[in-house]
Amino acid sequence: PYTLDGLLTVLTNKDFMTSVMNSFLVVIPVTIISISLATMAGYALSKFRFKGMIIIFAIFIGGNFVPPQVLMIPVLRLTQDIGIWNTRYALILFHAAFQTGFCVFFMRNFIAQIPTELLEAARVEGASEFQIFRIIVLPLVRPAMAALSVLIFSFVWNDFFWSLILSPMSPDGMLAPAGLANIIKGRFYNAYNVLAAGSIIVSLPPVLLFFLLQKQ
Repeated sequence: PYTLDGLLTVLTNKDFMTSVMNSFLVVIPVTIISISLATMAGYALSKFRFKGMIIIFAIFIGGNFVPPQVLMIPVLRLTQDIGIWNTRYALILFHAAFQTGFCVFFMRNFIAQIPTELLEAARVEGASEFQIFRIIVLPLVRPAMAALSVLIFSFVWNDFFWSLILSPMSPDGMLAPAGLANIIKGRFYNAYNVLAAGSIIVSLPPVLLFFLLQKQ
């Protein structure tokens, strides 16, 4: 029936709401780390010429073509060896590393469109590379950073596979989609009203972020 019971059940489910809050604690650091590293790497790969540049760029791109299933066992063993398995730090480390490759490819192509003469003029005026990056490059790539923020936020927020692999037994390390899958404990029934209400809550943050950044 059309009632609010499903929504109340979702909002009062401690494990699910913990997974929603945990998603913010994972997605926000991943988005900041990935875009920050990618912007700096994209600037270096597009505006400087040095030995091994093509190889480094190929490594960033090549990581995007590796299927997640191939990485499952190595990443699982790695997080266990360094002692962060079944925690949110495993998800932050993996997603930040994996998403940076795509972000570098995106930012490198965007920064390459900035006229080199603009940067040379700043160097003639005595500006350091850090000043050029902070004062000239960052304001010009703001639209690309906003677009990447929406994409990376959505990619990581909707993660289900790695949440089950890297934090299968910890509500504090589980992301919202996996928490939604575990909200129903019954074996022989499905409470579709509860699942529908939970799906709406899970889908809201990426949609709101898109509307907040659409002017960019």
